[in-house]
Amino acid sequence: MIGLSRAPEIDRPGLMWLNSPSPLSLQSLRGRLVILDFWTFCCINCMHVLPTLHQVEEAFPGLVQVIGVHSPKFSAEHDSANVRAAIDRYQIRHPVIHDPDMQLWQEYAVRAWPTLVLVSPDGYVIGQVSGEPDPERLIQGLGAILHGFVERREIVPADLLPFPVEDAPMLDGALAFPGKIKPLPVPPAFANRARWAVADAGHHQIVLLDQDGAVCARLGSGQAALQDGTMGKACFRSPQGLVADSHALYVADTGNHALRRIDLADGTVSTLAGSGRRGGVIRTGEQVAVGDRLELASPWDVEVVASAGPLLYVANAGTHQLLGLQVQPDGGVQVVAVVGTGGENIVDGPVETALLAQPSGLVLDRQRGILWFADSETSALRGLTLEADADRQQVFTMIGRGLFEFGHRDGEIRQAQLQHPLGVCLLPDEQPDQLASLLVADSYNAVLRHVIPHQQQVSTLDLGQCLDPLCRPLGEPAGVWAENARRVLISDTNNHRIVSVDLAAGVYRVFCQ
Repeated sequence: MIGLSRAPEIDRPGLMWLNSPSPLSLQSLRGRLVILDFWTFCCINCMHVLPTLHQVEEAFPGLVQVIGVHSPKFSAEHDSANVRAAIDRYQIRHPVIHDPDMQLWQEYAVRAWPTLVLVSPDGYVIGQVSGEPDPERLIQGLGAILHGFVERREIVPADLLPFPVEDAPMLDGALAFPGKIKPLPVPPAFANRARWAVADAGHHQIVLLDQDGAVCARLGSGQAALQDGTMGKACFRSPQGLVADSHALYVADTGNHALRRIDLADGTVSTLAGSGRRGGVIRTGEQVAVGDRLELASPWDVEVVASAGPLLYVANAGTHQLLGLQVQPDGGVQVVAVVGTGGENIVDGPVETALLAQPSGLVLDRQRGILWFADSETSALRGLTLEADADRQQVFTMIGRGLFEFGHRDGEIRQAQLQHPLGVCLLPDEQPDQLASLLVADSYNAVLRHVIPHQQQVSTLDLGQCLDPLCRPLGEPAGVWAENARRVLISDTNNHRIVSVDLAAGVYRVFCQ
C-alpha cells in the first residue's frame, strides 16, 4: 500500500515501555493497524479518549494495536513512577511508551494533546486526528478501513493475536487513588459514627470514615458503572469530588460524567444530572431544565451553597466551566453555566468572557462571598466573586499566569508558582475583615501550599515530623480539608491513603490506608 509517509520507528533507545513485557517495533506490528495515542496524564481530553480506545480494542482484537505515547507537559509528568501511577489509576491496558523528551511527538509532527496517528499494516502513516473523536464514528471508520485491508489481504485475521500486557496491580487497601475528602456536617443515619467522606476513585466507591479514620461504610458496589439504587447496589465510576449538607452527600461522579446524590437517611443513590456520556459546552447564562438528559463532562468537584434547594456549584473540568445546579421542589433540576465559554485559558473579568482551564477543586468562602477554585491546567488558584446580581460577578486570579507557566516558587504572591493543583480549602482564622488563608493541594509538586492573601505571601507547608513506622513523601495529593486551625486531612492520592497533620504539634501520620 502507498501511504502518506513512512512511519518513524517507535522502538528507540532511551524510551521506556510500560504495560508491555518488552518494546514493540513497527516491524513486529506489521500486518496490523496501529493507533498511536499521543497523550499526557494531566490532560482531561486525553482521559476522555481512553474509553473510546478501549472500545476500539474490544471491537477489533488482534487487528488493531493501540499504543500510548506519553508526551509530558508538566515536569512531574517526566517522572516514570508518576506515569505508572496514572496508567494504573485510569486502568490503561495497552502498551505505553514514556517519551519525556517528546522525540516521537516531534517526528510524527504532533501539535496537540490528544492526537491519534494511524499506521497502516505496512508501516505508513495514513491518518492523524487531534482532539476527542466521536466514538461511534471512529469505530465505524476503522471498521471500513480494516475491511479494505482484509479484502486486500494486507491483514490476515487468523494470523493475529493481541500482544500481552502486564497485569494491573491489586489495590486491596482501604483506599485506592482517593480524590477529595470532605466533612459530614450531620452523621448519616446508616453510619452514625461517620464524620468524613472520601471519593475512593480507584475502587469506584464513596467511603465514610469516623473521627479516627476507621471505615464506617462503603457506598457503591465497586463495579465501574452508572446505576442508581441502594448503597450496596448503586455504581459509580472514578468519583473525584463530593460535598455534604444536612440531608445528602453530593458526588462528582467523574468517569460517568454525572452528578449523584446520596440520601443521608438511608444511603439511596440517585442521579441528578448526567447520562454516562461526555457532554459538551453549556453557554454562559443558559438555563437548562434537565434530568438525566443533561450530559456533563468530567465533573471534578462540587460545592453546596445552602441546604434549602440546594444550589450546587460544579467544576465541570471537561468543558473548562463552573456550573450552577438547582434542585427544584418537585425533584427536577435546573443547570446554568456560571462562568466559562468552553475555551481553555486564563482570562479574568466578567463571567461572560472569563476563561478557565480544567477547574478541579472548589471551596466556598460564604462569609466573604468568594468561590475559590483550583484551575489545574493553568497551575492557578482563582476566585469568583459572588453577587446577588450575576452580571456583577467577576473572576480573578490569585496565583497563576498561563497554560505553560508552572513551577514551585514561594514568596511574594505575584511571583509564586504552582504545578497542576487539584484541591483547595479554607484555613480557619480570626480575621473576618480580610481574605481567608487557604491551603492548596499542589498536586504535581506533591506538597501543600499555604496562601495568605492579606500578606500577599505563599509558602510550602511543613508537615512536621512523621509518626508512622514507614514514612514517605506525598504523592500527587488531590484533596485537602482543614477541620480547624490545628488539624488538616490530605488525600494522598498516589499513596492510596489519607494523612492527618497536626499543625500545632508539628507532626503527621496516616489517618486511613
